[in-house]
Amino acid sequence: MTIPYPKAEINSEKTRWEEQQVNPIINKFGERRTSFKTDADITIDRLYTPVEGDEYSKLGFPGEFPFTRGVYPTMYRGKFWTMRQYAGFGTAEESNQRYRYLLSQGTTGLSVAFDLPTQIGYDSDDKLAEGEVGKVGVAIDTLADMEVAFGGIPLEKVTTSMTINATASTLLCMYVALAKKQGADLKKISGTIQNDIL
Repeated sequence: MTIPYPKAEINSEKTRWEEQQVNPIINKFGERRTSFKTDADITIDRLYTPVEGDEYSKLGFPGEFPFTRGVYPTMYRGKFWTMRQYAGFGTAEESNQRYRYLLSQGTTGLSVAFDLPTQIGYDSDDKLAEGEVGKVGVAIDTLADMEVAFGGIPLEKVTTSMTINATASTLLCMYVALAKKQGADLKKISGTIQNDIL
């Protein structure tokens, strides 16, 4: 396989990428350390291009389409991946206790487990929810429940993954409403929802 464009063009593109993509992120967030090495003490460059080997010719640059190299220009040099433990206890109060404990122990994100009635859209007092409330996760029926579950947790400083399925849009709306009540900058709210109704 041959490199489809000259080395000078690749190096020029790499310089452009560093100036336009990498430097603004580093100036804003920094990196965890000044250099990265393998266990064998081999320096790991920020980016490998076709100049280093033509097998990289179709990968693109980190933070740019097609995102084969990652969604952020600095990737794990900027910060570690989000570490979450799937958790949710019967009540919002119990879940809040657990979430705050996990965050105090170094967890960098939350993964919320909801009970089955919440997952399929039943209130806890619905006859069809009998015997299932709070069994496999937290019961969230109202915005007040969401406020309790995330009480004392600044939503703009933690990413939250909600495994919720059919009612994902409802719980996401509650989460956003809570963020607004906290006065959070909605541009800083992040996380994921599992929106699989099947």
